[in-house]
Amino acid sequence: MKTRITELLGIKLPILQGAMAWVSEANLTAAVSNAGGAGVIATGGRMTEWVRDEIRKTKTLTDKPFGVNVMLMAPNRDDIVKVICEEKVAFVTLGAGNPVVYFDALHQAGIKAIPVVPSLKLAKRVEAAGADAIIIEGMEAGGHIGSLTTMALLTNVIPEVDLPVIVAGGIVDGRGMAAALLMGADGVQMGSRFLLTNECGLHPNAKQQIIAAADTDSIATGVSRGHAVRGLKNSFTEKFLALEVQGAPQAELDSLATGTNRLAAVDGDVENGLVQVGQSLIPLKAIKPVQAVIDEIMTETRQKLQNAAKLLD
Repeated sequence: MKTRITELLGIKLPILQGAMAWVSEANLTAAVSNAGGAGVIATGGRMTEWVRDEIRKTKTLTDKPFGVNVMLMAPNRDDIVKVICEEKVAFVTLGAGNPVVYFDALHQAGIKAIPVVPSLKLAKRVEAAGADAIIIEGMEAGGHIGSLTTMALLTNVIPEVDLPVIVAGGIVDGRGMAAALLMGADGVQMGSRFLLTNECGLHPNAKQQIIAAADTDSIATGVSRGHAVRGLKNSFTEKFLALEVQGAPQAELDSLATGTNRLAAVDGDVENGLVQVGQSLIPLKAIKPVQAVIDEIMTETRQKLQNAAKLLD
């Protein structure tokens, strides 16, 4: 399948793997790239030298293009960008801050800059500043989210920019991918779908929690404070939301939330930690190899696109 994103990144399929803190490491990244998509290493919460080591490890596992995500709130973000430029990966995705200040350094190193944007205003800003593509991510996504839905972003942003657009947020199967492509997207980014893969290091407890989840088990904390994070309902979210509604100081909420992603993803405490996953939960029912997941997605995508053409008969 050829789109502007496959041509830009030199990949076979227009699928990016979302960068998920603590679990998007070399094994998952390489598996997605080897399967025809583009894997992405997540650097949130990581030491700078870990990033270098993981990039080098990924290069031993795949000769295909892959990327690195820079979480722009990280205190070592400048050092991480420097390492990425030295190691020369194919592209970088950037979110949770101002990505523009890094465009020149990335481009000088021959690296594509792909920021994550939550609105048309920011999409136009990064386009004017020289971004190579953008990711628009709806609030259906897991982890840190904005305030607009994926459908709203598809509707509002794509007709107004000339850049290639990658769509994220609630896309876990071929139906979602086909819908995004029909609305003008050049590719999709999926995070939650790759959590349930053999190559993903997410703790087995968290994987089983996702498999057991109902469609109503998704919750966003911190919405009233402008720092929303989506995951599965549990003891932690119940306590956090109670304090949030009561007007607890932000420092108290931050203290409660700090480390909860790692607690669930790495340690397997799915009651006191937060299993970060998006809203499209029902299709997430089986753990499979990455190659099988991508093959299924592409088969369904092609079927849905072919069926769409029949509507015109």
